[in-house]
Amino acid sequence: MKNLNRWVYAIVGIIVLLLAGLVYAWSVMSKSIGASRPDWTAAQLSLTFTLVMAFFCIGCLIAGILAKKVSPKIYVLFSGILFLAGFLIAGMTGTSPAMLYLGFGVLCGLGAGFAYNAVMSTMSAWFPDKQGLISGILLMGFGLSAFIVGKVFAAVTPSDGSNAWQATFRVLGIIIVIVMVVCCFFFVKPGADFKPPAAAEKKVMREPASDINSAAMVKKASFWLYYIWAILISASGLVLVSQASGIATQVGTAVSDGNIATVVGLISICNGIGRVIFGALFDKKGYRLTMIVDMIIFIAACALLALALTSDSFLLIVAGFMVGGFAYGGVTPTNSAIISDFFGRTNYPMNFSLVNTNLLIASFASTIAGKLYDASGSYLTNIFLMFGVIIVGFVVFLGIRRPKGDK
Repeated sequence: MKNLNRWVYAIVGIIVLLLAGLVYAWSVMSKSIGASRPDWTAAQLSLTFTLVMAFFCIGCLIAGILAKKVSPKIYVLFSGILFLAGFLIAGMTGTSPAMLYLGFGVLCGLGAGFAYNAVMSTMSAWFPDKQGLISGILLMGFGLSAFIVGKVFAAVTPSDGSNAWQATFRVLGIIIVIVMVVCCFFFVKPGADFKPPAAAEKKVMREPASDINSAAMVKKASFWLYYIWAILISASGLVLVSQASGIATQVGTAVSDGNIATVVGLISICNGIGRVIFGALFDKKGYRLTMIVDMIIFIAACALLALALTSDSFLLIVAGFMVGGFAYGGVTPTNSAIISDFFGRTNYPMNFSLVNTNLLIASFASTIAGKLYDASGSYLTNIFLMFGVIIVGFVVFLGIRRPKGDK
């Protein structure tokens, strides 16, 4: 397998992340689930998304800790098994959301985390010359998953109060485990003598600012300031992702479920595009401009959505989702590229896993958003929450500095 072109591995990585990223389709899935359980509150449903994001981080962290002992093949295979078990268990949900929490929230979250770390750490080794770009391309698959899976889920699963979603969950689990078994054989790392293609060698590659392990990294102020920034900006994105169907439905009361799913899916499409563009921007212009542009675009999205909700303009909802999805696309490739650029590649799997735990905290924003809606009856409170955390993010950003030469 090591004789294959490195872009073949990248394509397989995209396929794996396309499946693992279906956890982001929760906003569409929750419509059918919520319709079948009308006695569940928005906060109860939102807790599922909080759990899946939290256990995604835990799975990613475990994979990082054991990266030097366990082959990425095993992680991809185990991820498929966890998805199968998770969807089967979630499909047995009764009147209580406990099985949904365990199956989709815990097991599928862990599976997504294992797959995510395996893909990002393996492909980072194959593309030392294109850290931002490859992160963006791979994570495009992770982001587009919500659109593709969301559209398929909405097409085959009516939100008419029936339990049809449970059968869809079981089919999803079977499909994922089959694809993961096939893809796991492509997860091999380059040998010690690997060098990027000649065309890439002509380009002067920027060396990392330092090359340190996780213990040294967590002593750096630059790590913690970036970590806080990632929590804040991720929280804003997760509020949008988790509440998108509700936001669209509040304005588009006469819009069909299929069209709502399409509009919500625009977040994923623009998210995927944003990941590639922001990854390339990082490679060319560095972290400062990338982060500033990302926050400005996020604020524009908040303005559009606030105006849409106050004027009942569905067209502005569409625009707000597209701009917000694009902005959220800037967070994940920046996480990957900044860890490689600030702290080196030797300990990348573990260092990357640590920075991704920001989602453990950020994921609670979706539950908070659900409670705000329950209390106010309007998603405008969610937009204010998004705007507030981005402003705080601007303040934190001012203190972030690239480390100076620890090797």
